[in-house]
Amino acid sequence: MYLLATTTIAYLGVKMGKRIIVQRRGRGTSTFRSPKHIHVAPARYPVLPLDATLKGRIVDLIHDPGRYVPLAHIVLENGVDFYIPAAEGAYKGQIVYIGPQAPIANGNILPLGNIPEGTQVYNIELRPGDGGKIARQAGSYGIIIGRSGNKTIVQLPSGKTKMIDNKCRATIGIPAGAGRVEKPLLKAGNAYHKWKRKAKKWPIVRGVAMNAVSHPHGGGRHQSPSFPTTVARETPPGRKVGHIAARRTGRRKG
Repeated sequence: MYLLATTTIAYLGVKMGKRIIVQRRGRGTSTFRSPKHIHVAPARYPVLPLDATLKGRIVDLIHDPGRYVPLAHIVLENGVDFYIPAAEGAYKGQIVYIGPQAPIANGNILPLGNIPEGTQVYNIELRPGDGGKIARQAGSYGIIIGRSGNKTIVQLPSGKTKMIDNKCRATIGIPAGAGRVEKPLLKAGNAYHKWKRKAKKWPIVRGVAMNAVSHPHGGGRHQSPSFPTTVARETPPGRKVGHIAARRTGRRKG
C-alpha cells in the first residue's frame, strides 16, 4: 500500500519539499563556487632547487578580482615566471631575489632559516614547496621570533606563535593594500559587487529569520533558535547548522 502511494505521488509529479539553502551551498554547484575564470593566476612561489638563488624582475603589478592585495608578476633570469602578493612599496621594474643567498630586502623571498629575527614576513609556507599559505591578505604579516633546531618560531597575524620548518619560504615585508577595508561600502550595491567576485554569496539571511520549513532555526514568534545550536561534526546535511563541533560557546567568564 505504501509503495503504491509513493509511486502514485511520484507519477503525479507532486513535490515532497526541497533542499534548504545550506544543503545546496554544501553541494558546491557553480552557484556557490568562486568564479575561477576571472582570476589572473594562482599566487604562489615556483618550484625551484633549495640551494638555488635567482634574480628576478617585477614586470607588472596586476589587480586580481576578489583579492585586496595586488599581484606582482615576477620573471626570473631562468625564464620562470610566477605571481605572488605584492609587497608594500613594490614597483614595476623592481629587482627581487629568491633563494637562500638573497639579500635581506623588501620583496625578496628567502627560507625562514635565513631570515633574521624580528623581520616582518608574509606569504609564509607551512610545508616546504607549498607556495605560501599564511599572511597573504593586505596588511597582514608574521614576525620571526626565534629558532629551535630545524624550526623557526613565527608570530602569526593572530598573535599566536607557530614553529615552521626552516626550509619554508617567506617574502620580506608587508602585503600591499593595507587600509583598504577601512573605506566604508556606503551602499548595498557596492557590497553586491564586492561579494560577486568571491565564493561567498551575499546577502545572507539569518536562519532565525526564516520559516521553519527553510531552516532548522526558523519559525517561532521570536527570532531565536530556542534550543542549543551546537551540532556534531557527523550531523547530516540540512541539520548541520549553527556551532559545528564547538568546544565551547558563549562568553568567557572572568
